[in-house]
Amino acid sequence: MERLFRLKENGTTVGRETIAGLTTFFAMAYIIVINPTLLSESGMEWGAVFLATIIASIIGTLIMGLVANVPYAQRREWG
Repeated sequence: MERLFRLKENGTTVGRETIAGLTTFFAMAYIIVINPTLLSESGMEWGAVFLATIIASIIGTLIMGLVANVPYAQRREWG
């Protein structure tokens, strides 16, 4: 894991990254539920916005993690 993510070089530890990952997970889970709820009030279909939010989050996060090698989660708020 050290070789792939260069943890020591970036001044972090596995424990710190685990806490950061859990924090990011809960923030993303919140957005994935709240975003469709808010936009459904404007007439958009809840299920479609829910799916679009998930897909946009997955694509953005994978690009940032695998291509750019930075620890950012990407989400898209529609509207």
